[in-house]
Amino acid sequence: MTLSQTPAPARSDLVVDVPAPGAVAARPFLKHGALLSVGAVAWAAAIAVIGLDPQTAAGEAAYSLGSGLFQLGVLALLRVLWRTNALGSGKVAKAAILIETGLLTLAIGSTIADGVGVSDLTQPGWALLDAFWPFSMLGMFFIGIRIAVAGRWTGAARFWPMIAESWAVVTIPTLMIFGPSVAAAVAPLHLLIGYATLGILVARKSA
Repeated sequence: MTLSQTPAPARSDLVVDVPAPGAVAARPFLKHGALLSVGAVAWAAAIAVIGLDPQTAAGEAAYSLGSGLFQLGVLALLRVLWRTNALGSGKVAKAAILIETGLLTLAIGSTIADGVGVSDLTQPGWALLDAFWPFSMLGMFFIGIRIAVAGRWTGAARFWPMIAESWAVVTIPTLMIFGPSVAAAVAPLHLLIGYATLGILVARKSA
């Protein structure tokens, strides 16, 4: 009697596809969009719980944590705008993103100062630094308009940035006309409808 061994055939169901070197991810902006959405939710939650004007050191720290996370999300959004030429490929479009990045960076500095309790808005320097918060948000509104006009982003992603980035032009007049109680309700709702949704659109972009 002859004994022989035949290797078992390879199982095709165990084959794992390995992406080719240099292959482009299907969702290259997934982390950018996720950070924007998480940041928007975090700031919305901070406003809902604490209000627009924290009155205690602990409240200021918590508020700054939420708003700071949102600002990091907006920085991630600016990086996506740069990489996709969302405003156009010319020098003016690139300069607009760089200027907005500078404004936002200074606004983040103000947020950190507020969070650790070293800012003093009675002093001109600190007051000027604090002003970069609304300046940066207004800058994003104009960027949102430019994205819609440029038309390089298509579908909902073309117009949703303009909706999301209208936060300042909606919330600030609401605060001035209707007072802090109404503004504290409008502000987080606008963040969720606008920026949190925009984060999802950015995360789903393929290019």
